[in-house]
Formats: sequence, structure tokens, C-alpha cells
Amino acid sequence: MASGSGAHGAAITVARWALASLFVVLGGWRIWGALNGAPLSNVALLISVCELLLGVLILAGWQLRWTALAAVALLVVDAVLSHPFWAVRVGARDVQLLHFMKNIAIAGGFLLLSAIAPRR
Repeated sequence: MASGSGAHGAAITVARWALASLFVVLGGWRIWGALNGAPLSNVALLISVCELLLGVLILAGWQLRWTALAAVALLVVDAVLSHPFWAVRVGARDVQLLHFMKNIAIAGGFLLLSAIAPRR
């Protein structure tokens, strides 16, 4: 569901779909891989299922304020646990910092989506 009307509402809807696609595609991709024999830890599988579910809920616009906030939490936790740029050697630091900041930036997009979501 779009917040606002006309071009503004359409832009918000497209932005919501773009943000949700991250979780739908990546969560679905990892689950598909696991179903086809790719090694995936139980924790990674659980996170992938949560990502896919969050993505679908955000696409549908269901409880958008809260699902977007859940996405923020998931992205920040993932950034801290998966991309500890502060604890890796100099050669690997740039890549980890890039991924850490990517997660933080996407979390910012979901936070903005939560802030503009219609209140119910």
C-alpha cells in the first residue's frame, strides 16, 4: 500500500518493492540452494526463512511499520555479526566495511519506510 497519492504514492510503492526484493531474492536464493544440497548452517537457514518471510510481508504491505522495523533489526544484527570490519586484517577490511555500510544504508531505507507507512 502506498502512502500518499499520485506520483508520490507510486514512488513509495516502487521503493518498497525494491527494498523487499532484497529479502525475497537473497532469502529465497539461499533456501533454494539448501534444498538442492548447498551447505547452509541451521542459523543461516533460519535467517534466510526470516528474510524471505519479511520480504513477502513488506511486498504485501502487511503491518508495514512493524515489518520494516523488523527488517532494520535484522540488517543491523547481520551487519555487526557478519561484517566485523574492525576485527579483520587490513587487506580484508575494505570489503567488510563496504558490506557493513551497505547493510546500514539499506536499514536506513527500511527505517524511512517504517516512518512513512500508514498508521492503523
